[in-house]
Amino acid sequence: MREPLVAVIGRPNVGKSTLVNRIAGGRQAIVEEQSGVTRDRKELSAEWRGRRFRVVDTGGWLVADAPLEQQISRQAERAIAEADLILLVTDVTVGVVEEDARVAALLQRTRKPVLVIANKVDDGSRESDAWELARLGLGDPFPVSAIHGRGSGDLLDAVVDALPEPGAAVDIGAEDDADTGPFSIAIVGRPNVGKSTLFNRLVGDERTIVHDEPGTTRDSIDTIIETDEGPLRFVDTAGMRRRSRIDEPTEYFGLVRALQAVDQADAALFVIDASAGVTHQDQRLGERIDAAGTAAVVVLNKWDLLDAEQRKAVTDALADRLAFLSYAPVLKISALTGRNLRHVLPALRQAEAAYHRRVPTPTLNRVIQDAQQRQPPPPSGKRRPRVLYATQGATDPPTFTLFATHQLPPTYLRYLERRIRESFDLGPTPVKIRVRLRAR
Repeated sequence: MREPLVAVIGRPNVGKSTLVNRIAGGRQAIVEEQSGVTRDRKELSAEWRGRRFRVVDTGGWLVADAPLEQQISRQAERAIAEADLILLVTDVTVGVVEEDARVAALLQRTRKPVLVIANKVDDGSRESDAWELARLGLGDPFPVSAIHGRGSGDLLDAVVDALPEPGAAVDIGAEDDADTGPFSIAIVGRPNVGKSTLFNRLVGDERTIVHDEPGTTRDSIDTIIETDEGPLRFVDTAGMRRRSRIDEPTEYFGLVRALQAVDQADAALFVIDASAGVTHQDQRLGERIDAAGTAAVVVLNKWDLLDAEQRKAVTDALADRLAFLSYAPVLKISALTGRNLRHVLPALRQAEAAYHRRVPTPTLNRVIQDAQQRQPPPPSGKRRPRVLYATQGATDPPTFTLFATHQLPPTYLRYLERRIRESFDLGPTPVKIRVRLRAR
């Protein structure tokens, strides 16, 4: 049976894409501080409490004369027609405006379940403002902060409760057998670090232009290759550089598509020019990869051009500037000569296995309880927090929910993440941990 579809609807610039990223568990939709960034419908997979569903991000719905805006609105209307549940997103800092009322009237005619989302409730002082949205006639609003995650757990509980009953029971302890297509790897890095040369080596075909001038690759190119362990999809992306250095519209959109490739991929093959060292821009790209929630393999290209002293300097800089990607394996290669390229595919397959890994709930709880016995959480005031129960809510990447008596400090969460990572061989993939407090 098909998975239920949740459509995220609302006027432009109310935080729909940010909310979709929050629900899907990663930065998969482009977010900008201007209206009209999302134009086409963008459908992503999500899971909560063992229930899988699809969430579709739409452009802002509005009444307009401009052809482009009319097309965006028609895309949103088609998403409404196909949806099993609709989330109407509003901006609590602005309140109800005419476009909100028009969207609400449209949704009332659909007779489909609708949840009203009062977004941008970043703290308790805004919660009372959310109740103004009840006059839209679609039920009580859910106050959330999509950017900070405030109230997202309660919202996801309501989403799952409102979805149609599944045709069959969902076994959250089983691997996902759905055909999601080949494992997708985005080859990313600054301009002129050897991405296209590496891409051509891996796919065994001169698919892209290789040139010494930065910015030759303007768009993302997908190629599926067959390996002994099954197919892999490689995406060669345009080189990423700071926006302040981008002065051509074509290069700007190449950057946007490259960022989309990172957000949509299962893994990133992060190419760094070892002869140039680990730059500040490499650090920024690494941060984007980490935020996207993809598995990662770091490639130090042109390693053969370095002497012993330079290699040590690059290794030290990598550990310093990319410490947040410490889980990612580091390969030292030469794409031009093919040196050490034999290690790339095995590293990607290891990343694929970790990215999809499902941990049995009883085993997970034994690891958490053992970790607490070895090192109890530090006290918070007069009370010591304790994790009562843990479950894996999603894969791609592995995402765990801890039910605790009180808030756990970030240092202790990093300790638990390390124990989970070591216990279940989750090396090349990010691990996400969410904490839910026991109801009082």
